Amino acid sequence: MEQIQAHHPELKLELITMKTTGDKILDRSLDKIGGKGLFVKELDQALLQGTIDLAIHSMKDMPMEESPELPLAALFPRGDPRDALVVPVSASHASFWSIVGSSSPRRKLQLLSLFPEAEIKSIRGNVLTRLEKLEQDDFTSLVLAAAGLERLGLGHRVFRFFSTQEMIPAAGQGILAIQGRKGEDLSFLQDINCPKTRRVSLAERAFIRALQGGCSSPIAAYGEIHGQELRLTGLYWNEGDTYRTHILYGDASKPEHVGDALARDIQKEGKECHIPMEKSGW
Repeated sequence: MEQIQAHHPELKLELITMKTTGDKILDRSLDKIGGKGLFVKELDQALLQGTIDLAIHSMKDMPMEESPELPLAALFPRGDPRDALVVPVSASHASFWSIVGSSSPRRKLQLLSLFPEAEIKSIRGNVLTRLEKLEQDDFTSLVLAAAGLERLGLGHRVFRFFSTQEMIPAAGQGILAIQGRKGEDLSFLQDINCPKTRRVSLAERAFIRALQGGCSSPIAAYGEIHGQELRLTGLYWNEGDTYRTHILYGDASKPEHVGDALARDIQKEGKECHIPMEKSGW
């Protein structure tokens, strides 16, 4: 809101906060209750009904198919795309991997490859709820998105960052998206739109769509643009005790083409990473 107001002081903005179904149902994993769409359902309805004019989302929580009725009007410059390890305030170094809190299949897959001794336990709820559970001795550490912690002023809680090579991020991680209604004049949002972020997001989401990945699939994608070149890294797990990672370089002006091409390539080739046998199978 501050950024929009800075470019368009003539606009009057009002903040309306809403809880989604994904925020309310915390005792089941997302794939059991309808997937990532549960984080946008109520906001979609509010947009269609005219209750709100814009919706702000974490891009990684949005379905991979964009609704023609509710277009993505702008993407902010990407924040920190990395995952981060958070430990209790009074943690002992020996216990970090005893019970790691994460409900993300993508994070579980890569964590067990990095730390085979780890026990991964599902956790749901917003960041503050998860931090409370961490301090109540339910977990010995959590893995959360660095951008979410930083935006809440909790960057100091990060004990360790995972590089994007160690743990490939979710498609859209670290990106805030503005969604509007079809037919509305949303041109004022172009002042805060980041074309580079949009291109990497298109590539990442195309890769996930091509592999039919959702919240229950441990699939990941991360794009970076240098000049006219797009570097896209992908992770693909089908079944068994290994997953594949692969990198493709392509034309930054054709991001969806790069995403589709990486999806084709990774099913044929790529670097295999092994998961401890007793830990695989989700």
